[in-house]
Amino acid sequence: MEIIKSIIFGIVEGITEWLPISSTGHLILVEQFLKFKNVSPEFWEMFQVVIQLGAILAVVLLYFKNIWPITTKKEKAIKQKGILSFFDKDIMSLWGKILVACIPAAIIGLVFDDVFEALFYNPICIAIALITFGIAFIIVENRNSKKSKHGKEKKQKEATKEITYKDALIIGFFQLLAAIFPGTSRSGSTIIGSLLIGLSRPNAAEFTFYLAIPTMFGASLLKLVKFGFAFTGAELAILLVGMLVSFVVSMFVIKFLMNYIKKHNFKIFGYYRIILGIIVLLYFLQK
Repeated sequence: MEIIKSIIFGIVEGITEWLPISSTGHLILVEQFLKFKNVSPEFWEMFQVVIQLGAILAVVLLYFKNIWPITTKKEKAIKQKGILSFFDKDIMSLWGKILVACIPAAIIGLVFDDVFEALFYNPICIAIALITFGIAFIIVENRNSKKSKHGKEKKQKEATKEITYKDALIIGFFQLLAAIFPGTSRSGSTIIGSLLIGLSRPNAAEFTFYLAIPTMFGASLLKLVKFGFAFTGAELAILLVGMLVSFVVSMFVIKFLMNYIKKHNFKIFGYYRIILGIIVLLYFLQK
């Protein structure tokens, strides 16, 4: 039964990590009805973060050519001699922007991680965040739609190389919101920030994928260190199964999302968040 539960959590993680509907929020909500037995609260706290590594590995595999900076191709090499000629200039610049975007969450998130968990990691706060950012998605998309109809929309940034370091820092502060409030959605908050500063939907989603790599690797390492790597055999099996399932599901969900947003906006996810948030509020306020 514990392995079956891990599979379910893996499916939930693989779907909700990339759709802007909050993976952490969904995992916490599912755990209310489907609790692991014979594992410690410390293991569950670590599990809901480290399981995301499986989803992150899907991004690494799917976008490997876009994020691997070492190259031996002359046409992509920097026009300099020595070791720098083995690095792709555009990809190195992309990683610089990714690291800049990680700064707010890395500093504030690390310092106040335990405080945020104690204050906001509960169903009511998750529901409020789901509703709030669901409304935000609808407002942002309606604003962009009106600008487009009246010919006032600025030219969108379609490629990641068009993102500036200033843009990256702004997106990083939006990502910080997800570190503070579970239910916000890391992908959701960074996509909203990206749309507000003029990125196209595919570009916003793609940069969000890249930003997840150091963010979630860092968060997972922090949780593993705090847990102490002291796994029982059953706990290790539960964690590995959850990561594997989230990896496989993420492969399909990422492809689906990128195809979907080429023809549609994000409003459907906003409506979903609002409906789910209302249901959660009604359920837990009655308990």
